[in-house]
Amino acid sequence: MIERADVVPAALPLPAQVRLLSGGSFFRTAAEPAIGLGELVLSDGPVGPRGPYWDERSTTVLAPSPSALAATWDPALVERVGRALGRECRRMGVHVLLAPTVNLHRSPYGGRHFECFSEDPLLTGVVAAAYVRGVQSQGVAACVKHYVANDSETDRFTVDVRVDERTLRELYLAPFEAVVRAGVWAVMSAYNAVNGVTMTEHPLLDAPLRTEWGFDGLVVSDWTAVRSVRAAAVGQDLAMPGPSAVWGAPLVEAVRSGAVPAARIAEKLERLVRLAGRAGRPPSAEGGPDREAARALMRAALARGMVLLRNEERGGGPVLPLEHRAPASVALLGANVAHPRWQGGGSAGSYPERTVSPESGLRAALGSGAEVVTAAGCFLEDGPVPLTPADARDPVTGEGGVRVRYLDAAGQELRCEHRLAGKLLWLGDERLAGVAAIEVRALLDVDTTGDWEIAVGGFGHYVLALDGVPVVDATFAADGADPAAGLAAPPARGHCRPSVAGECVDVVVRYDVRHPQDPLDAELVWLAVRRPRRSAADELAHAVALAARASVAVVVVGTTERIESEGSDRATLALPGDQDALVRAVAAVNPRTVVVVNAGAPVLLPWAADVAAILLCWFPGQEFGGALADVLLGLAEPGGRLPTHWPAAAPDRTAVEPVDGVLDYREGLRVGHRAGPAPGYPFGFGLGYTTWSLVAAVAEPGPHGCTVRLRLRNTGARAGRQVVQAYLRRPESGLDRPVRWLAGFAAVEAGPGAEVDTRIDVAERAFQHWDVAAGTWRREPGEFVLELGFCSGDPLAELSVPGRG
Repeated sequence: MIERADVVPAALPLPAQVRLLSGGSFFRTAAEPAIGLGELVLSDGPVGPRGPYWDERSTTVLAPSPSALAATWDPALVERVGRALGRECRRMGVHVLLAPTVNLHRSPYGGRHFECFSEDPLLTGVVAAAYVRGVQSQGVAACVKHYVANDSETDRFTVDVRVDERTLRELYLAPFEAVVRAGVWAVMSAYNAVNGVTMTEHPLLDAPLRTEWGFDGLVVSDWTAVRSVRAAAVGQDLAMPGPSAVWGAPLVEAVRSGAVPAARIAEKLERLVRLAGRAGRPPSAEGGPDREAARALMRAALARGMVLLRNEERGGGPVLPLEHRAPASVALLGANVAHPRWQGGGSAGSYPERTVSPESGLRAALGSGAEVVTAAGCFLEDGPVPLTPADARDPVTGEGGVRVRYLDAAGQELRCEHRLAGKLLWLGDERLAGVAAIEVRALLDVDTTGDWEIAVGGFGHYVLALDGVPVVDATFAADGADPAAGLAAPPARGHCRPSVAGECVDVVVRYDVRHPQDPLDAELVWLAVRRPRRSAADELAHAVALAARASVAVVVVGTTERIESEGSDRATLALPGDQDALVRAVAAVNPRTVVVVNAGAPVLLPWAADVAAILLCWFPGQEFGGALADVLLGLAEPGGRLPTHWPAAAPDRTAVEPVDGVLDYREGLRVGHRAGPAPGYPFGFGLGYTTWSLVAAVAEPGPHGCTVRLRLRNTGARAGRQVVQAYLRRPESGLDRPVRWLAGFAAVEAGPGAEVDTRIDVAERAFQHWDVAAGTWRREPGEFVLELGFCSGDPLAELSVPGRG
């Protein structure tokens, strides 16, 4: 924050000025009391702020994933979600939220697909701009990322993206432009290079970002992405984390020698002070957000983003919605029933203030009106999984969780604390200063007789002892892969212990703190357990038996943190484990089988034709169970439409596989639906609980594009919502063009039998292409065809938009 506006950074000595241009610590900027400049706290978390530390006790309201928010096609609702997250930031003392991510779904294999909005630049830009407006309405800066072409994870620190200028402008820069023009206060530069120049040193940080779009905010680097003083000669403003050796004495010397103009330093400091003035308010003194209202919002947002892919007739009508209290019994099956994936892995992860599982949500909604039986049916993880408060007790307090002791070099306790997880992470945490070892202790109450595997993992030296007897003494080294990928699946070693129900096992892990030099190298204690369980065959048989007796079977399938995470792209689109076999076996015995997909990105659905209904719930955030019950029982309509196409078969992986360090965007403008029809579920597709028809449509050209006026009729028996979409195409053109491209959309709601009028404003930019030779946007003379429909490639009407004379 700024306390004294009359003193400017230029009054400081040059070393002090340069010091302000890198972080004060891992998630904080540097403060300068001499000019009244306090530190700014930055936080990851597009689904909710995590705060400056990875600490499960620092919780937030957890929103649905960005892919789920984009599936709402509802900017107003997304803006409300942004406001709620902005209030969470204010409560937690966060000044800058490192979100949203507006890289595109170029390939379904992208590891951070869930963290991005869409395959389409227009939809991405509209939704992201709404998110930014919401966050910044609370006096919190949004930081849009990763500028630019950071659309996959493989070799992300070093990969050189080769993309032609027109494609870069029309696809990958377009959502950044939309968010900058919406007034975002910060932009994050990416790790990767574009056409041979690493992004923190790229001219794109000046033009078009500042010169053409008018961005007056701060450019923050991705963590450790600033690699030389050359970055200071362009629009890169802040090197994170800090203090930065790269931008310390070397940058001072570069300014003194004239290699970096002093005017550049002054510009950067001006922008830093501007950000502090915009977002530097202290935490909210208003008692924080209304938690019940925030929970209701996240529940409604998830229902609005759920996409119904299939809904076949069973017994005289569609299987969904299940009328309230109609099913006599529900078999709720799948490993994700009790333990779903709430969010994707990596730096996007936050700690929810509560969670509602599908099981608890459906039980609460049905009450005593129906019998609910559950089974996993299959296992997604073969090995141990981190302890939770339900697994173990703190030996001092008796509360669920673990006891953590911080020890000095002499083994003396510096401090201790109660923690709530078996996966404990310290990343750039200054609180470990002087700590030589960390001891984690828990009491494990054995509730099932059999073989229990207890494991420890991480990076460094660990000793695991059970009841005072060391059973693992191991040193684990990183495999050289991306640090974020290592956190999702660290190296580990377990010990198998036969145990009898009623026993209590004293579990202790000692970790020798490494204090790594690499800022991205975390200190990690991974304490996990694998409980005794049925064999895979017996577990499947048990689930199938429950399904055969139930009125309806709901199978919840999904991915894991290891599959969808920062740091690595996906190896396959297939569901992990034996989930496909489970779905097929259940569908064979119960014709009313509903499959709920708990994944942030496309997965293959080879059994789609065998089941009655398919509902995509994405990474749902904390209110999964309540929203799922609302949609299954018809208390809310699944309002989502696909923000990216879902392929029917696995495409090749060349889009995420660099060759000799180069990733060629050779498909150019033909990304996703722009490439034309493909097997599977098209972009924009989604069913509801009613049906619609297009009654009339007319296009009215104007000086700034055109306005499409439409009338739609709800032809079904229920009230509902529909998203009507406008696509442009140019059958005859002198330019290389996509098959079609999204030009605008609008959502309507109406009761059964009712008609409703709406309009879609198609901006002039939708008709334009980037003229590389002239360096400007141009509209090709001649006629365009405007397709209107409820998804890409299936028009209900085509309108001609005449060219200009």
